[in-house]
Amino acid sequence: MITDEEFKRISVFMKQRYGIDLSQKKIIVNGRLENYIKNSNWNNFHEYMNAVEHDSTGRLEKMLVNFLTTNHTYFMREFEHFDYFKGTVLPWLRKKEASRKDLRIWCGAASTGEEPYMIAMVLADFFGLERNQWDTKVLATDISTKVLQQAIAGVYSAEQLRSLPEQWKRHFFKAVAGGSQYQVKEELKQEVIFRQFNLMDPFPFKKRMHTIFLRNVMIYFDEKTKQELVQKVYDALEPGGYLFIGTTETLDRSSTPFQIIQPSIFRKKEGK
Repeated sequence: MITDEEFKRISVFMKQRYGIDLSQKKIIVNGRLENYIKNSNWNNFHEYMNAVEHDSTGRLEKMLVNFLTTNHTYFMREFEHFDYFKGTVLPWLRKKEASRKDLRIWCGAASTGEEPYMIAMVLADFFGLERNQWDTKVLATDISTKVLQQAIAGVYSAEQLRSLPEQWKRHFFKAVAGGSQYQVKEELKQEVIFRQFNLMDPFPFKKRMHTIFLRNVMIYFDEKTKQELVQKVYDALEPGGYLFIGTTETLDRSSTPFQIIQPSIFRKKEGK
């Protein structure tokens, strides 16, 4: 069992490096690491953390992050966001970017890929035959390399696709493994660019984004980290750009620079 001192060391490490607040999650940290540490012949959590901190390849640190970040997502999750995106955001963007035809959309917590692929399907649906004239590629990032590998593979069980509209399933997926699994078709895969990225790092974008999906990730951050991240997101958006967060998440109304459209949908003021 992890000691208080060992737990503090791990939670401080994760907070400093990744902004993730595990200070109330001792049982979870122990549960996710204990067997791995035993099976890998480290005598205790301190010995393991020594190895993590001195591993020049960074491999052990990546594995630690994979163990400690929860990735629970599914197709059609919080679908009201995609309805709003298609019904309000995309008509505005089509008009705004009519001459450049360049859309910049970022999914900042891509997990196993369901969310960015959903965004790409909505874009394909909205633009239809016009799609080839537009740059509609979605940037999808996550801190965990493990989930990004799954996202890039794009293979999902029939059960995972159960809630998808039948026409989307037919159009964007092909049956594999005798029909028990489905793989994202190449034409949709090409619409999503997957990259590993830590939200605590400076944002590397050369141009501002039109829409940022940052759903169900800020639950891991304390209030100060969250406010700093929200400001970075605000600065990274085009005037009039939109931010979507999880429906169970909140932003402090008194300190956020965003206009609140709905409890989980925010907009940067136009003209700034």
